[in-house]
This record gives sequence, C-alpha cells and structure tokens, in this order.
Amino acid sequence: MELYRMTALELSSLIRKGEVSPSSLVEAVAKRIEEVEEKLSSYVTLTIDEALSEAKRVEERLTKGEELGPLAGIPIAVKDVICTKGIRTTCSSRMLENFVPPYDATVVRKLKEAGAIIIGKTNMDEFAMGSSTENSAFFPTKNPWDTSRVPGGSSGGSAAAVSAGETILALGSDTGGSIRQPAALCGIVGVKPTYGRVSRYGLVAFASSLDQIGPMTRTVADSALLLSVIAGYDPADSTSVDRPVPDYLSALEGDIKGMKVGIPKEYFGEGLDPEVEDKVREAISLLSTLGVEFSEVSLPYTEYAIPVYYLVATAEASSNLARYDGVRYGFRMEGDFSLREMYIETRGMGFGAEVKRRIMLGTYALSAGYYDAYYLKAQKVRSLIKEDFDKAFSEVDLIITPTSPTPAFKLGERVADPLKMYLSDIFTVTTNLAGITGISLPCGFTKENLPVGLQILAPPFSEELMLRLAHRYEQEAGYYKRMPPI
Repeated sequence: MELYRMTALELSSLIRKGEVSPSSLVEAVAKRIEEVEEKLSSYVTLTIDEALSEAKRVEERLTKGEELGPLAGIPIAVKDVICTKGIRTTCSSRMLENFVPPYDATVVRKLKEAGAIIIGKTNMDEFAMGSSTENSAFFPTKNPWDTSRVPGGSSGGSAAAVSAGETILALGSDTGGSIRQPAALCGIVGVKPTYGRVSRYGLVAFASSLDQIGPMTRTVADSALLLSVIAGYDPADSTSVDRPVPDYLSALEGDIKGMKVGIPKEYFGEGLDPEVEDKVREAISLLSTLGVEFSEVSLPYTEYAIPVYYLVATAEASSNLARYDGVRYGFRMEGDFSLREMYIETRGMGFGAEVKRRIMLGTYALSAGYYDAYYLKAQKVRSLIKEDFDKAFSEVDLIITPTSPTPAFKLGERVADPLKMYLSDIFTVTTNLAGITGISLPCGFTKENLPVGLQILAPPFSEELMLRLAHRYEQEAGYYKRMPPI
C-alpha cells in the first residue's frame, strides 16, 4: 500500500520499527501532492524542503535512540489561520498575504514537540468566513470526490488534503462547523473540541467566543491521537480550561453497549436531503444492533440558531477585524491619502466581499440603538440553545444528527445566495453556540458517490465518550477505507 494511504498510527508504528523512514514518508506525500494538487488547490503554501530537512533531524534522533514524541516523523498540514513561525500565515486574505508570524501558535509548538512535520498551510475561506472555500482571496479548493464540487468550508483545504492523501493529518478551526462540515463533504473525520479544551493562542481570531482548533484525519483513532497532543491548559489563552487531558486513544476501546443516544427531531425535517437522511438512519440502525439505546430528544430553539449565530459571530468579527487598518502590519493601500482615506482604501481593497458583508452586519448589530434589539437578544437566545442541550444531556449520553443537510454542492452554486450558503451550517452552529464538542465521520455515500457525514455531539469535556462511539461505528461500517478516485 502507498504510504500516503496509511493512517498516522500505522505509520508511527512502522517508523519506530525502522521499516519506514520519515524522509521516505515525506517524499511519498510530496509526490502525491505533485500528482493531485493542480486539480485540487488544497494548499496556499507548501514547505516540502523544510519538511525534508526536519525528517532528516527526526531520523538522526531515531538513530541515536532518543525518545521521540507520539507524532515523530508524521506529516501534517496546518490551516492558514494558525500562526507558524517563519511560515506565511495569510488567512487566505489579501490583507495578510505577506504576513509571516514571529511566533508559533501553542498548537503548532505542541505539534513540533511531538515530532510532527509541517508539510504546508492549507487554503480556506477568507478569515474562516464561509462554507465552501470559495471565499479564499487566492483560489477555490475542489472536492477530491468530484472536482466540480466544493470541499466545504472554511477548512476546505485541510479536508481535501487529508481526503486525497496530500497529508497524513491536518488541523482545522471550527467557528460554526468549519471542521465538521468539510470533513463530512470530503469523507474524513473532523473533531470540534469543547470550548477551552484546545488553546486558541496563535489562532487568528474570527469570533473569539466560538473559535476552536481541532483535528482533521482519516480515522477516529488518528483524531484521538492528534487531540491528545494539542489539548490542554495554556496560560497564554484566557479561555483555556485547566483540567487534565484524558488518554483519548485508550478511551476508544471501552464498551458502547447500553449507551443512551438522543435523536433530535428538529434535525430530521425540512431541508434535509433524503439520501443524507437515509444514510444517517442506516448508521443509527447499525449502532442499535451493537446495543446502543436510542430515544427521541427535543432541541426546540434550533430554529433560531442560524440568525443567532450570524449576529454573535459577525459582532465579534467586526471587533476582531478592526485591527487590520494598514498601520501596524498587513496590507496597506499606498497613495496620496489622508489617514481616513488610507483606512478606507486599505480595508476596501484588503478584504473580500463576504468579510466586508459580515463586518458591516456585525457593526450594525453593535451600534447604538440596535445593540439591545439584536446583539443582546441573540445572546439571550444563545443561552436558551445551551439550556436545550443541558436538558437533553440530562436524559441521554450523546446526540446523533446529520453533519450537513446536503452532500457537496457544485462550485458557484450558492455564491450569489448568502442565506442558502449560511444554511449549510444549520446542523453544526449550535455546537459552537453551546460550547460543547462534536465529531463528524463518514456514514455512507450517495448514488453519485459523494460522502455523507454523521455527527455525534457530547456534553462539555466528554470527548472520550464521543470518540468511543464514533470509533466503534467506524470499525463496523468500514467507510474510512475508501479513498476518492482522484
């Protein structure tokens, strides 16, 4: 089997036995990138030469018999919204096109300490605002299962790269579903950790009360491995939670018989593609045969989730993106301008249409006279959405839903209709609003051979339980063995 088709756990074992060298693994992934990248456009920046040099260093340490981290020699792609010292971090925006961070994000520092090798920075919707990776200022990324379709977003580059074998592991960020939705559309596994579980230090902020960094991998076990590396308290992030990190890999092996899982009736109604619903219900049937007990639960405030999300997220975005003024760093429009004109020209040229739309919406929601009517009301409904989950989790251990209402849609199909695009996230935004954890994994394919994603949600800091159910389903169903025909 080609090395790029193997999982991180399989490769790690072979590297430690001396049967595969980190250099040969990086070369295999680089060759795969050379074969398919022109068709997919997953990466904004590639760091193959640096990766090969790092692989040599790992080999030298192996030869000396030094103790190595759990990801020693494993290539990983990093979404281009996460700061990497000495490597361009653009957020797929003209505003930061030439920005090279002077420091590593905490998650990147942890990856390096664990021996992972950064292979490149992946494309995304500009500043993580989008559901298709078409909002990148540079180019759209294509879905490896059908290159006429989107890979989802905003972490579409990471999802496409993992799916096509252009990397072994990847990091994404999830503000309203930006890990789970592209994972579903590209047929891979994506985890949105509990808010506070993974440090946000060095993650370029979109909506600070919603953003989380998480794993994007081919299997649940690889996600458990990667989450074990990046999770944990960080004093540099004031929202990081100081509690021990469980052994997520060991937690996969527990029993699932007798687990109580809720099916929210609000997630199986209007707008759900019939083929997606069929595949999710087949997954529920399979889990029932394994002893999982299902019951219906209700999350009645779900219908308000999209408007609440697009008020809270845009309000925070309008504040976070105010720093890009052309003065301290990033793009600056040159010309014979007054200070005010320079601000206007810089922000007008530096930001794309979707980012400007969200900044204007958020600024409006926060303005005098409208704050109480929109932003404050949205925050109150957000509390009600969280109470929905609190009540449901008092009755069941986990909740199962579709990840996305549809399979991957055509490139350009929703660009002119922002509301239709926003509805792509209808099953994922509630997780971020409530601060809980969620995972998406493949649960089948449509007649057009497009992947369908199953979403499992868990109470805060219950990732072990969620990963255990996902892992058992994955092993029984076997969809993780399929790779796209590219």
